[in-house]
Amino acid sequence: MAINKNGVNESSVENAIGTALEMFYNSLLEKIDGIKIEDIMKRKNPYLYRAKAMQSASEIVESVLSATVSSSEETIFGNCFFEPLAIAASGGNKALAEGVDIMVEDKDENIIYAIAVKSGPSVFNNDSKKRQEQNFNAAAKLAKQAHARYEPIIGYSYGKKRSSGRGKPTIYRELAGEDFWTELTGDSLFYIKIIKYMGAKPEQYLERYRESYNRASNRLVKQFTTLFCDDDGNIDWDRLVEFNSGYGA
Repeated sequence: MAINKNGVNESSVENAIGTALEMFYNSLLEKIDGIKIEDIMKRKNPYLYRAKAMQSASEIVESVLSATVSSSEETIFGNCFFEPLAIAASGGNKALAEGVDIMVEDKDENIIYAIAVKSGPSVFNNDSKKRQEQNFNAAAKLAKQAHARYEPIIGYSYGKKRSSGRGKPTIYRELAGEDFWTELTGDSLFYIKIIKYMGAKPEQYLERYRESYNRASNRLVKQFTTLFCDDDGNIDWDRLVEFNSGYGA
């Protein structure tokens, strides 16, 4: 039985995806435009780059820039994309309760669904799972006030999550990938259709992304050369390691 009994409104889904992609790219490009080599090199391992025999500023910059953008885009996409998509797909409303993203009220069955939308199935540790359960318990008061049955769900937007049948029973269900989107929509192929709903929207941002990335690469090479290269253009490893790990830097 699907949470959304009225069927998916494809127009709402496509609009939600369009808005989410706009937010994703705006946030990602803002992040890329603000990257500074000093901030990156404080967190990186200079010994690794020497061990890999990197000899040029451009080599190191490409390595750190690529890793930084990859990490940022995963986080930003997870924050921007899946929640509004799940709201549109479920026909629910954004929840006001802490730690719960969507509330869906099924008046026919007298059920209130409380859904926490996550990206992949590896986002929790033991402490964060305890907090999630506490958030679900707090949100359950709304269902009690409405005299409705309460159904808390953690939905992982991609990946697979199978219950092992072991461990302490929980008050919530965990659904991932196909299972999650099928539960929301009643459509077992919805998780595949998400790609179709994107259409050609991502290509609209490709040029802006490339321009921002190339500007960042050029800017960081210039910054790295100024800070960590000698007058002949060689990497000054002593200076780089001191900046990264020395107390006086």
